[in-house]
Formats: sequence, structure tokens, C-alpha cells
Amino acid sequence: QVQLVESGGGLVQPGGSLRLSCAASGIIGSIGSMSWHRQAPGKERELVASITSAGASNYADSVKARFTISRDNAENTVYLQMNSLKPEDTAVYYCRVITIAAFLYWGQGTQVIVSS
Repeated sequence: QVQLVESGGGLVQPGGSLRLSCAASGIIGSIGSMSWHRQAPGKERELVASITSAGASNYADSVKARFTISRDNAENTVYLQMNSLKPEDTAVYYCRVITIAAFLYWGQGTQVIVSS
């Protein structure tokens, strides 16, 4: 059974930091892309950052220079370091995994609230 377990969300003040983690288990075969997405109330889910198995990363313009995505291939885990958080970063954050065989899996989501 495939599981993507996210952790690290919570309430933080503007300017603060959080680190999200997503550990994948039960996946057969190699993982290709790992990514973080977010969905704010009343908005569509959007890509925040992605990283390939080789470590090449891509970011939404709104988070560049503030967020950093990384992964541990041995542990099938992806991280999102979020610095200088803003109220507009408030959303449910989801991790997504795409295997080499093109199977796609989503995590259950973790809430991030940026508020004073």
C-alpha cells in the first residue's frame, strides 16, 4: 500500500520559517519527480516546487528565493524549507510523487497558516 506521509505544517508568524517533510513508502519501482503543491481556500491547487531524481529543481515565481526543495533518494523523502513566510503562503500543502513508470501519488496534505 502506497503512503505519502506529510509533516511539519502549523501556525507561524509572518517572516517565520517552517520545514515540511513527505515520506513515501510502499512504492514499487523508482521515483522520478517529487513536488510540493498548495491550495488556498477558494483557489486552485498550484505547483510550489519540484525536484527530479537528479536534483534539478523548479519553483513558482511567488516562492523563489524563499523556499528550497530537497530530497533524500535513499529514504524516498522530499522536503520543503520555507523561509520569510507571508500570509499569502497560507494553504494546505500537498506532496506528489511520480514514478518512473508514470504512476502518480498524492499526500493527504498539511495545513500551513501564516498569521500574526
